[in-house]
Amino acid sequence: MASLNVYSALVVLFLTCGAAMATKENDQIIKDNNCETKMGLPCVLEVFTSIFETGTISSKCCGELVGLGKVCHSALVKRTLENPLFKDLSPARIIAKSIQTWNNCLALIDSPSPSA
Repeated sequence: MASLNVYSALVVLFLTCGAAMATKENDQIIKDNNCETKMGLPCVLEVFTSIFETGTISSKCCGELVGLGKVCHSALVKRTLENPLFKDLSPARIIAKSIQTWNNCLALIDSPSPSA
């Protein structure tokens, strides 16, 4: 019985340390790349709403998102998912929406604009 308790404690410790290391890794990526300064607040809110709720992103904000870069985008989404306020959300669904949002914006920015 004692070995089961030790095992349980090790599993909890491993999971806790893994989460803390992931948080530190994302924070370091965000800090090293100045991720929090690369987008304006209105576009941050548009992107957030598109990924964590339901909404669309303007081409202006898609441009800012692509300018932010995929590394920053991924790290910011992952750090947001680590926030206890979002514990009830499905990480797999949010990551999928994040990738979809990135790909849609990339396609929009890369596509040639129609001539007038």
